[in-house]
Amino acid sequence: MTTTTHDIGLPARWQDFWALTKPRVMSLVVFTALCGLLAAPGSIHPVIAFTAILCIATGAGASGALNQWYEAELDAKMQRTASRPLPAGRMDKTSALHFGIGLAAFSVGIMGVAVGWLAAGILAFSILFYAVIYTMWLKPNTPQNIVIGGAAGAFPPVIGWAAVTGDITILPILMFAIIFFWTPPHFWALALFMKSDYGAAGIPMLPNVSGQRVTRNQIFGYSWVLAIVAIAPWLMGMTGAIYGGVSVVLNLLFLALALPVWRSETKDAAEMKAEKRLFAYSVLYLFVLFAALALDRMLLA
Repeated sequence: MTTTTHDIGLPARWQDFWALTKPRVMSLVVFTALCGLLAAPGSIHPVIAFTAILCIATGAGASGALNQWYEAELDAKMQRTASRPLPAGRMDKTSALHFGIGLAAFSVGIMGVAVGWLAAGILAFSILFYAVIYTMWLKPNTPQNIVIGGAAGAFPPVIGWAAVTGDITILPILMFAIIFFWTPPHFWALALFMKSDYGAAGIPMLPNVSGQRVTRNQIFGYSWVLAIVAIAPWLMGMTGAIYGGVSVVLNLLFLALALPVWRSETKDAAEMKAEKRLFAYSVLYLFVLFAALALDRMLLA
C-alpha cells in the first residue's frame, strides 16, 4: 500500500485550506448574498455590511470544508474531485474537520454579535443543512438530493436581506425560490455529462438511477418553473422594468437552451454539447439575474 500525506498527516499548505472552502461555489454564494443585502429596504453601515458578507463567505467555506471532510473517500473515486486536498493526500481529515468546525463557529458567532441573530440563525441552519442533511443524508441516499439539497445554496440572499432588515418578507422568499428551482436544471445538466464519474463514486444522481430520459424531462420541467418564479417579482410589482426586461430575456434563453437538452437522445458524454451549454449558461444566468434585481431595487429606493 502506498503511503501518502493523507496517511502520515504532513502539514498542509495554505492553498489546500483555501481549496477546502470551494472558492468557486463561495463566489456565487457571496454574490447572491450581496444582492440580497443591496435589494433590501433601509440602510446598513458599510462596516456591518462587510462583516455580514464576510461571515456568509466564511460560513460557505465551512460548509465546503465539512463536505470535503465527509466525502474524502467518494472524491477519490471521481476524476472531477480526485485532485482535492484530501483525496490527493495533501491533508489529513482531522485538520479538515477542525478547520470546518472552526469556520462555522466563527462565522455564526460574529454574525450574531455584530449583525443580528436572525441572520446568524439562518446562516447556522444553512451550514447544518449542507453539511449534515445534504452531504450525509440526501446525497448518498436519494436521486432527489439536488432538489431538496438546493435549499442549502438558496439561503444567502435571505441572510443578506435579514442582515439589513432583521426580518423576512416575500421578496427574499422569492429570491430563495429562484436559486432553489435553478439548482436542479443546473446540476442535472452537469450530471448528464458526468454520469460515469457519479456512477464510479456510487452517488445516486438522477441520470444514474432513473435514466437520461427522465433527467431530461425533469430539466425541462424545472426550467419552466424557474422562469415563472424568476419573473414573479416583476409581475408582483416588487421590481421595475429593468429587472422585468432582464428576467424575461434570461429565462427565454434558458428555455431555448433547455429545449435541445430535452430533445436530445445522445448517451455519449463527449457529444453532449447542449448539456454543457446549458450548464455554462446557467451560471451566467444567475449572476446576471441577481445583479439586475439588486440594481433595479437600488434605483427604485
